[in-house]
This record gives sequence, C-alpha cells and structure tokens, in this order.
Amino acid sequence: MESTTFYGWWQLCFCAFAFFGLMAVYWHIGRRQGDHGQVWLALSVLCWSVSGGAEIIFVQQEVSPVTQDGWRSILSLLNSGCILMALPGFRYIPKRLEAIVQSNYWGIMVGLPLLFSLLPTLSAMLSQETTRFVSELDVYYATLTLIFLGSVLWTSFMYRRLSTLAYLSILCILITFSAQMLKLTPLQLNENLISAIFKSCLIMLFFALALSWVKELMENVLPEAKHIFLKLKNDITDGKVNHQVAISGIGQPGTHHISLTASHFELLRKFMSAKQEGEEWLEIRPKNETRSGKIYPIKDHNEIKRLLTALLDGIFGKGAWTQKHHYLPLRETCFEVSEKRDRKIRLRMPKENLEMEL
Repeated sequence: MESTTFYGWWQLCFCAFAFFGLMAVYWHIGRRQGDHGQVWLALSVLCWSVSGGAEIIFVQQEVSPVTQDGWRSILSLLNSGCILMALPGFRYIPKRLEAIVQSNYWGIMVGLPLLFSLLPTLSAMLSQETTRFVSELDVYYATLTLIFLGSVLWTSFMYRRLSTLAYLSILCILITFSAQMLKLTPLQLNENLISAIFKSCLIMLFFALALSWVKELMENVLPEAKHIFLKLKNDITDGKVNHQVAISGIGQPGTHHISLTASHFELLRKFMSAKQEGEEWLEIRPKNETRSGKIYPIKDHNEIKRLLTALLDGIFGKGAWTQKHHYLPLRETCFEVSEKRDRKIRLRMPKENLEMEL
C-alpha cells in the first residue's frame, strides 16, 4: 500500500510538472508558430498525472477493483488518444503515414476507436463485472498509438540529424510496448515500477523532441538576403575540376562549402554575373518557344528547382529538409521574380555579397 501511495504521488507531481513544462514551451514558442501538437502531448501527460491522483484516492478509499481498473483504462485510452491527436502537428511524418495523419478525417479516425474502447469500459464499471476484454482494448489502442508515435519520432529525430535520439526513441517504444503486453499475461510483476520506467522515458523523449524543434527553428531561420554571402570557386584536384559554392549566413554558423554539378555551377554563375554587371534579370525560356535563334539564359523553371535542391542538400543534408519549411522559404529569400516582366528572375542578394574566383 505504501509503495502504491508513493507511486501515485510521484506520478501526480512528476507528470504535472512535465505538463506545465510542455505547455510553457508551447506558450513561448509554439503559440507563435501555430503549432498545437505540443498541447496534445501536454494533455497526454496530464492524463498520467490525473491517473496518479486516482491511485492515491484508490488507496485512501474503498474502491472496487473493477472501478479502479476502469479508471486506469479510461485515462490510459485518453492518453493514447491525445498522443495520436498530436501527430498532425509534427513537422516530419513518414511518407507512408503522411496522407493518413494529415487527413481532414484524422480526428474521426482517432475518436471512433477511442469511443468504441471507452464504451465497454464504462459498461463494466457500471455493472461491476470483471472482463478481460476491457483491458485488451486498452492494450490494442495503446499498441496502435505506439506504432504511429514510434514512426513519427524516428523520422523527426533523423530529419534533424539526431540519430542517437532516434535510436533511443525506438528503444523507449519497445519498452513501452513490452509493458503493455505484460498486462495480458498472468505474471505477477511490479506494474508500478514498470509504468514509472516507461512513462519517465516517454516524457523525456517529449522534451527532447520539443528542444530539437527549438534547435531547428534557431538554425533554420533564414536571414534577409543582404545577410547571405555567396562565393563561387573552381578547384582542380587530380586533374578534375571541382565546382564549389561557399554559402554563409544560412543554417548553422559558419560557411557551407557545397560541390555543384557543372550545369548548376553555370546557372549560379549566370545569376551572379548578371547581378555584378548591372543587368540583374535573367529570362526563362517560354514553354512554347519555337524560335531557334533566340537564346535564353534559363531553359525552364526546373533548372532553378534543381539548383535550390543541390544547395539545400549541401546546407542541411540530403533528405533532411522539406518543401514547406526549407525549399519555399529559401526560394523566396534568394530569388526575386519580376512582377512586370514575365519570366524574369534575379538574385535578391546585393552584388557586394557575391564573389567569384574562376
């Protein structure tokens, strides 16, 4: 009884502190970014805190075992539901799950199984009839949650180049899954100890996720074009020409040295030369152009797209950037499209920020 009381107070206080901590991150940062996923994660932790308070009440008052198990199951289901509702707020979601998680019907897909799992639990509590089916529903719903959560945590940490945290997240998910499976076995184990272990691990992962998001915001904030510097350079190594561009002012502090293909290098050289020579604007070839004598500096929009992709791969790492949070902001920051002259584009950086060693 003393151990149960201690566990209840620990869970009540520890999870309440974690709830307020996650809400503080949301209030100071997430609120401005329109990121409500942290609120759902905080609410999931709050469910554990309420569960700890319930454990204290169960010890102090004579509550039937069926009612105790019912409340534990309800709060566990609500915890899983809140975690699932938090997933659409994650920046990085596996492509195989993105269409499902980002769907407009995600709330319904989460809510209906939750409702169907709650109804048998409430029925058992009212009838005071013990049924194994109730605890099994809790485990099945939690397992579904762990599959989605593990996939999203792995993707988030790997995209942010935090591989150690990615592997730790998978280890934590496996520990939590094992704890859920133990509910279906007749083994007499210290469930409070096992619960304290996996809940502590998950909460620490939630904070690690929040801090990795803050770290990404700090590193990936694009400055104004006047604070971005480009330097083109040709290096000859073992008789081979290495086309490079050095970019400073974007991403982590310091200069990024990026190797480009000859075509990407030539396109960037055209942009920089036009800026330095006062012409500035480059024209993109029209799609239906049939005149053979007319020469355009840029063949099509895909040339610029491929150049930006090469720059992003060099700055953030291949596969470690997204269209919404990296590609579109970089294109808007570095390039300016003429509103009056169709198909005209130029660099936004001032010519003083451009240097070529050819």
